[in-house]
Amino acid sequence: MRPRTNQQPSVADIKLHDSERLSIFIPMSKDKDRNNRLVLVNRQSQEEINIPLKKKDVNSDTWLLYGVLDYSIRKEILLEGKYWDLYLQNSEGTQRVNSTDNSIEFARINLDGVTFHPYITKKGNVSFRHSEIELFAGITDIDLQNDGALNIEGLIEKVDSDKVRESNLIITDTSNNENRIPVQIIEKPRENFDVFKTQFKLNETYSGVLPNSLKFALGVEVTDKESVLVRESPRLKYHGPATFEQDHLIYDEKTKIKFTIKPTKKRRYLSVKILEDNPIKETIEKVELKVAKIRRGKRALKIYKSIFRFASILPRKNNLVVFESFHGKQYSDSPRAIYEYMKEYEPNYNLIWSADRRFYMELKEKGLPVIRRFSIQWLLVMTRAKYWVTNTRLPNWMPKPKGTEYLQTWHGTPLKRLATDMDEVHMPGTNTFKYKSNFIKETGKWDYLVAPNQYSSDIFERAFLFNGTMIESGYPRNDYLIQQDNKETMNGLKKSLNIPIDKKVILYAPTWRDNQFYQKGKYKFDLSLDLKQMREELGEEYVVILRMHYLIAENFDLGPFEGFAYDLSKHEDIRDLYLISDALITDYSSVFFDYANLRRPIIFYVYDLDEYRDSLRGFYLDLETEAPGPLTKTTNEVITSIKEFENSNYHLGEAFEEFYDRFCSWEDGESSKRVVEEVFKK
Repeated sequence: MRPRTNQQPSVADIKLHDSERLSIFIPMSKDKDRNNRLVLVNRQSQEEINIPLKKKDVNSDTWLLYGVLDYSIRKEILLEGKYWDLYLQNSEGTQRVNSTDNSIEFARINLDGVTFHPYITKKGNVSFRHSEIELFAGITDIDLQNDGALNIEGLIEKVDSDKVRESNLIITDTSNNENRIPVQIIEKPRENFDVFKTQFKLNETYSGVLPNSLKFALGVEVTDKESVLVRESPRLKYHGPATFEQDHLIYDEKTKIKFTIKPTKKRRYLSVKILEDNPIKETIEKVELKVAKIRRGKRALKIYKSIFRFASILPRKNNLVVFESFHGKQYSDSPRAIYEYMKEYEPNYNLIWSADRRFYMELKEKGLPVIRRFSIQWLLVMTRAKYWVTNTRLPNWMPKPKGTEYLQTWHGTPLKRLATDMDEVHMPGTNTFKYKSNFIKETGKWDYLVAPNQYSSDIFERAFLFNGTMIESGYPRNDYLIQQDNKETMNGLKKSLNIPIDKKVILYAPTWRDNQFYQKGKYKFDLSLDLKQMREELGEEYVVILRMHYLIAENFDLGPFEGFAYDLSKHEDIRDLYLISDALITDYSSVFFDYANLRRPIIFYVYDLDEYRDSLRGFYLDLETEAPGPLTKTTNEVITSIKEFENSNYHLGEAFEEFYDRFCSWEDGESSKRVVEEVFKK
């Protein structure tokens, strides 16, 4: 392509016609009357699709250029790339096309669960992409009344009204507190979208935390046969015709509170900021925000990486140990078990926890010695520490300083294929080659790797191309299950979690699906287990606890099942939920390997077994012949299995005993001790 010219053309509108054709409209000054054409360029392969343009006389100064992209004709080519960028070509050269109107994103072609649509990049340019967003919506009008009532109106992708059970505006603040406001949906004939309307009082969203901010999404509960599916939109954007900013003041007992309502600058998400109406504090917070943006920018990251490498030259502090669990989001898993053992038996070590900034206060309030991940303090601690202890990968850009010893505990016995054993990678933001290359680069830094059983040891060595020291100790995190398996501990946990002591507990802990995501690191999940039916048949004796994988982004509305179903996905450590549960329901999660240590029933709810096994990951075990419990594909079968365990006095069977001998025989409550002796006592 020829170099772009200075003046950038802008899209005025994009409209959907005949379900698979998009019309693109661009105004052009008549003093530049020349032949033009639009070009879509595949961002990866640079393949081009030409879109001829026609022109229409608007007034004495302006032409309206318009062209049609027919998806049905170009489908094969378009499906070869996820992202396509829009350019305008003429005798002056090639120019990137931009737009200031977010409403173009409503022009969407829906085909078999995949949407092809335009979107506006951070730089304001127009691109097209394929998405798997399962519910699309946007705000088109906002009205703030004097009493603080906020009226919101927008468009929502059509949903079969006969199947909609409930629709809500989901409001989330920075502390992850969530409010759900009922939404009215008004059907529009012959269009792809309906209108939604709602109203709420701003003061009802104030939790007492300052500063704070609100984010918005839409959630729709849809009945599908016997199940209720929860469909949730991504964060809502403001698609109105002009930029706006409105303020509202309220008073609590001590503080004058200011609500500022406006769209964010780049993405134009609807944002409500809540802060004290104090000009001095507000100025300070704005300065801090600008400093934070500079600190998180590309140039700052480059400088930060350089400082990290430079600081890595400094000598190690031989008694300094840094712990991290699930990217600094939890105080849990084997790093927690090793920390608690060392705190009691190795008092001469300086033990510090690394915390994601969003979870920093949560860990600090537990009395832990904690530092904020990627802060300057964190940099100085990580580069001087003699030991790193974590259960997930660290960022690839981080070099391991000479003299630092890296203990990787990993986070589960593998059922699904790992790293180099995977045939294809379906995760967002990467591809198969890149994923494996990055994984191998990371595993090359590991000095020690913990294995819970011989099966895992063999797989880890091969799949991770691991050449360090394999510690065949059992998992430190399971010491707690062996040591605390008693009525006193279980009843105490039930009481602290508000679970009825006189009820049996079923733990439902499924995993995530690689190909079902909203964005990188944020996966979606459909709760296909019919809680209504389970309550009807089991509610007299049982309650159900939901524990979603930490990568799953869903928040399930369990209001209709109050007293029967509890969402404890955010509980810090699943080990407590294992202990209080009388039975486990899972699918392809490694939780069943750990839960088997308790010698309690395990039921596999594998409604998508064929797809998951054959298309997404592949398994190391043949679940159909080696699973330590029954395989079920419907809620009926799950309930039947629970009743059969009851009738047999919870007899687990020969398959379970064989499984236990193979995968749990190393677990005796002293795995943490063995790991510490191997790494720290040599």
